[in-house]
Amino acid sequence: MPIALLVVDDHTLFRRGLVALLSQDRRFAIGGEAGDIGEALRCVKHSKPDLILLDNHLPGVLGVDGIATLKDAAPGTRILMLTVSENEDDLSAALQAGADGYLLKTVELDRLSESIIKVLDGESVVSPEMMTKLVAAFRSKAPPAPAGTVTLDAGRHGDAPAPGRQGDSAIALLSAREREVLGLIAHGDSNKLIARKLDIAETTVKIHVQHILRKLQLNSRVQAAVYATVLLLY
Repeated sequence: MPIALLVVDDHTLFRRGLVALLSQDRRFAIGGEAGDIGEALRCVKHSKPDLILLDNHLPGVLGVDGIATLKDAAPGTRILMLTVSENEDDLSAALQAGADGYLLKTVELDRLSESIIKVLDGESVVSPEMMTKLVAAFRSKAPPAPAGTVTLDAGRHGDAPAPGRQGDSAIALLSAREREVLGLIAHGDSNKLIARKLDIAETTVKIHVQHILRKLQLNSRVQAAVYATVLLLY
C-alpha cells in the first residue's frame, strides 16, 4: 500500500507543485492538501494520512502550535515539518510539540522522499544544519556537569558525561539495554537496524524506545536523538 500523505502549506503554488512531484513516486499517495490548520484537521478526519508534511508559517494558527491538535485528531500519524525557518527556537518548539522531523524547504526532492520513509520507519530526521544549531543550543544552555560520568553504552561509546544533574538522574533511570538503544538512536539507527544489531525483535526495540521517552520525559524520538547526542559530545 502506498504511504498516504497530507500536505499542509499556505503557499498554493508550492503546495501544488510539491503534491505533483510526490505523486510521481509510486510509494506515495496524496490523501489531501490544506492551507491552514483548520483545513488540515478537516482533511485528517477523512483521509487518515500516514504522514503530514507541515509548514510552520501558516495563517491563523502556526504549524508548531497545531501539532498537538493534529496528533490528537490522528493518533499514530507522523508529522514532518517542512519549512523555511532556520530559527532554532522554531525547531525546539516543533520537537517539544511532538514533531517527528524537521526539514528545510531547500531539501532536494530525493532526500525529502527518503526522509518520509525514514520517519515512518522510526528514524530521526532533521536537516543537518538545524541539528548542528540544536545541539549547540542544548550545550550552551546546559548547566555545568557534576563530577563523575554517565555511560550510554560502555561497550560501544565509553563513558560520556551528562550535561547536568538532571541529565545524570534521568539517565540513571534507564536500564543497561535502554542506554544501549539510546546510544544507537543517537547514531540515527532505525528500529529495524537497532533490532538487527542487538539481535532482538523490532517490537522489543519499540518498547525500549517508549520507556526511554517516558523516563527522560521526552515527546519524540528526535528529541531522544538530540538528548543522546548532547550527552555523547558534551
